[in-house]
Amino acid sequence: MTISMYGMSVGSFVPVLESLSGILGKGAAHGRENSLDLANARLAPDMFTLKQQVQIACEHARSCVLRLTGQAVPAFGFTEAGMEDLQAGIAAAIAFLKGVDAAAFEGAETRAITIELPGDLVIAMDGVQLLQAWALPNFYFHVVTAYDILRHNGVSIGKKDYLSQIAPLIRPRG
Repeated sequence: MTISMYGMSVGSFVPVLESLSGILGKGAAHGRENSLDLANARLAPDMFTLKQQVQIACEHARSCVLRLTGQAVPAFGFTEAGMEDLQAGIAAAIAFLKGVDAAAFEGAETRAITIELPGDLVIAMDGVQLLQAWALPNFYFHVVTAYDILRHNGVSIGKKDYLSQIAPLIRPRG
C-alpha cells in the first residue's frame, strides 16, 4: 500500500477537524448552560485562548496543504469571536481541504519549502519534513490544547470524542 501526501495531510486534518467541531459543539452547550466564555478560556496566563488554538489548528492544516501543493500561503485574518464563529471557521477549513484535488500534490514529497519565523529565522525543508516535523505536530498540539481547555473548564468530553473518526472502524471481536 502506498501512502500519499494527500492522504497523510488532508486525510489526517479533515477527520480531526470534524472531531474538533463536535468537541466545540459540546463546549458551546456547556458554556451556555454555565455562563462561561470558553472561547477566551486558556490553560495558563501565557498560553493562547481556546479561540486562538482552534484558529491556529485550522491555519496549520490550510497552510500545510497550500505549501505541499506549491501555492502561496496568505496571511490568515481571524475574525472568529465566539464558539459559533469557531465552528464556522472549522467548517471553512474542512471545505477548503476537501476541495483540493489529490493531483495537486504531485511532487509534494520533494518540494522545497521554507517557513519564515520571527527574528530572521527560516526553516528549510522538503514536503515530507514539513508534514512530519512541522505541520502535523503543530496541528495536533493545538487541537489537543483546545480539547484540554474544554476539559479543564468542565466540558464532558473524552478520548472517544477526540478520536471520533475511529468510531466507524470499531466492531465486535470475532
